[in-house]
Amino acid sequence: MHEDFWQARWARDEIGFHQEQVNPYLQRFWSQLQLSAASRVLVPLCGKSRDMLWLAAQGHRVLGIELAEKAVVDFFAEQQLEPQIGQRGAFRTFSAQGIELWCGDFFALRPEDVADCEALYDRAALIALPPAMRSDYLAALGRLLPDGCRGLLVTLDYDQAQMEGPPFAVPDAEVHAGLGDAWQIQLLEREDVLGSNWKFLKRGIEALHESVYALTRAG
Repeated sequence: MHEDFWQARWARDEIGFHQEQVNPYLQRFWSQLQLSAASRVLVPLCGKSRDMLWLAAQGHRVLGIELAEKAVVDFFAEQQLEPQIGQRGAFRTFSAQGIELWCGDFFALRPEDVADCEALYDRAALIALPPAMRSDYLAALGRLLPDGCRGLLVTLDYDQAQMEGPPFAVPDAEVHAGLGDAWQIQLLEREDVLGSNWKFLKRGIEALHESVYALTRAG
């Protein structure tokens, strides 16, 4: 989606995608990645997700990338934290208590910015992007992140003809095609979640599945 779309969504507080609770898949499966507590975790298109607080509580250093400055400011304000503000390349940076949020375009990241990121967490980035941008995003993950990086990816899948995104449908075949040879991919769980998502039911969706993948950047 274009930058103006997301800036307008945040400006109007149209953020139905924001979860007030820590994602249960993160809590259930993160330990399977067998990361050291001090690992730095990249969280693309992070919004003001509480998942970052959970990751930081595990001892991780968190690097969130977010286009909308309002989301970044709201995150620290809601946690009653006073961030240090700086600049790194194309990004305005905010940091406090082990969490860094960089405000800017994910596609402006350079490999040196994330060279020490041993982990990736994507619950809402891939499914927020239309098809053309998804392929660019997945290619960027392979180009930017170091060999051996491990991650958790959560996707949605439904009949895209029944609803316009975002969130967009990302079928299993697209995950495998987009990540290609750059990543080892393991499907951890696929769950029917239509019954607990009334917003999708109201919009006429007939089937809705969430999938959780463990990823390892191939060397």
